[in-house]
Amino acid sequence: QVQLAESGGGLVQPGGSLRLSCAASGSIFSINAMGWYRQAPGKQRELVAAITSGGSTNYADSVKGRFTISRDNAKNTVYLQMNSLKPEDTAVYYCNADISTVVAAYDYWGQGTQVTVSS
Repeated sequence: QVQLAESGGGLVQPGGSLRLSCAASGSIFSINAMGWYRQAPGKQRELVAAITSGGSTNYADSVKGRFTISRDNAKNTVYLQMNSLKPEDTAVYYCNADISTVVAAYDYWGQGTQVTVSS
């Protein structure tokens, strides 16, 4: 059994910052790519940022220069530092990880954490 536990969401004013964390736990053999997605009301879920096991990253154009994804492989944790937040960043943010167990590799999702950017 593998679980992803997210934390760090909340309410912030425009221009503010938040840091999201997502820790994987359970019967993990290895973790491949990890990432953050978001889904705003009435919109499809979209990729925000992703990071490979080797540290290569990619970002949605809308967050480049404002968000930074990182990971701590020793802690099986991925982070998303969000700066200069805008109202359009308001969404539920989901952690995603491609995790190998001793049986096979699966795509896991966290439960989601709400980020609201509003004055």
